[in-house]
Amino acid sequence: MSNSRNDYGITKVATAGLLLALLTGCTVGPRYRPPTPPTVTTYTPEPQPNSTKTSPGVGGTEQQFNLASDIPAQWWTLFQSPPLDHMVREALDHSPTVAEAAARLREAQEEVSARTGATKNPTVNGTASVEGEQVNLAAFGIPIKNPPPFALLNGSVEVSYALDLFGANRRLIEGLNAEVEYQNWQLQGARLMLAGNVVSASIRQAQLRSEIEVARRMLTLQGRTLQITEERYRAGGVAEYDVLSQRTALAQMQASLPPLEEQLDVVNHQLAVLMGKTPAEASVEQISLDGLHLPPQLPVSLPSLLVRQRPDIRAAEALVHHASANVGLATANLYPQIVLSGSTGAIGTSFASGGGIWNVGASLTQPIFKGGSLRAEKRNAIAAYEETGSAYQQTVLQAFREVADALRAIDHDAQALHDRSEAADQADGAYHIASHRYAAGGISQLSLLDAQRQQLQTALDRIAYQAARYSDSATLFQALGGGWWNEKQASTVTNPSNASHVPEAEICQ
Repeated sequence: MSNSRNDYGITKVATAGLLLALLTGCTVGPRYRPPTPPTVTTYTPEPQPNSTKTSPGVGGTEQQFNLASDIPAQWWTLFQSPPLDHMVREALDHSPTVAEAAARLREAQEEVSARTGATKNPTVNGTASVEGEQVNLAAFGIPIKNPPPFALLNGSVEVSYALDLFGANRRLIEGLNAEVEYQNWQLQGARLMLAGNVVSASIRQAQLRSEIEVARRMLTLQGRTLQITEERYRAGGVAEYDVLSQRTALAQMQASLPPLEEQLDVVNHQLAVLMGKTPAEASVEQISLDGLHLPPQLPVSLPSLLVRQRPDIRAAEALVHHASANVGLATANLYPQIVLSGSTGAIGTSFASGGGIWNVGASLTQPIFKGGSLRAEKRNAIAAYEETGSAYQQTVLQAFREVADALRAIDHDAQALHDRSEAADQADGAYHIASHRYAAGGISQLSLLDAQRQQLQTALDRIAYQAARYSDSATLFQALGGGWWNEKQASTVTNPSNASHVPEAEICQ
């Protein structure tokens, strides 16, 4: 008798525990874990120098690589160019690309609000109806006068609630929140790319304007050289071949200008579109290399921090988070689903008061046989999870490559500009000597023009590397994430978690 009572008591406790577990619910599927930061401590195989080469003139400032400094949110202001700042602000304020990304973020946020309200709270619906009725008593064999037409009134309130026993709804909301994260980082990435494109196009515009200016000066020199050669030919001092050679050189130089001018027009049109305007209505600022300043300090984030700074990496993590939630959702669909429901109301007519009606019920749905589709959907979700994990790893590798490329480009282009500057200095010295010799009557004007042409040619070669150094710095700022975390209203999205492998055992948390 005592053992029977003990068994009965144990049964009651177990039953109560089971009911409590069902009411509180659990979450099945893999537990999401944050990623492990990369273990590398440098971006390039060889040690990064502490500073770059210095060169005289525009774009020749020495740059220091500083691990302790941070990237400002408005990193383009480091070039100290008010026209450039204005165009970047215009682009960020009016670009349809940024507006589209912002709208997608709001769309994802509202989807979370809608689904959260629909799944975490009971559903309550009210119904009311009025129907006109006419009863024909003779049809029922009742030999009395038919009553007049009357109205049938019906009103009720229905309540239903789906118990989230195995976390299907929670996994759904988790996935939608991950989608919000993804759209947030897409917006940050769109802003970073837009600012970078404006800066790159502006530097390209400055480079083309400088090249066109030097090319026109060279064209003037070539025209003067042809004029002198033709005068000497008429005096019998040179052969016709020399005249034809100079005319060919002049024609070739003239032909080089239209492509440069076309490229300048294309860049200006690109800047107009980036600012959200048509080429006809945009007021594109004129940028010059002289108006840009090379940032003397280049912040270099630690590799372990890069994965937290790059919007594209954060977006890839959010996709992994979303895929992880889908695994949990597909797992929860294998388990029973219970829906509680109830309603209350009243029914009556226009000539008689009604009576109250109510009902309470519950329904349980347990998948029994669906041809293996539910388990296939779970395997599909796991495969998608592994796919996004691999895509995340590829995004990280690409980010590290871009930083390494930018660092090496900064060093190599600084060296190239240093070498070009030395060549320009030699050409300048040769021209000054030629000028003195020409003034003293030691050389002809043609020799002087030739020395000046060499001077301009070395200056033209130098322009490309001057612009490259500005572009390299901008590329590095972009590759390191652009400093969005220093915005006054920086994103409050929590750190997304990692693409760790899917555990074999399901969990209930």
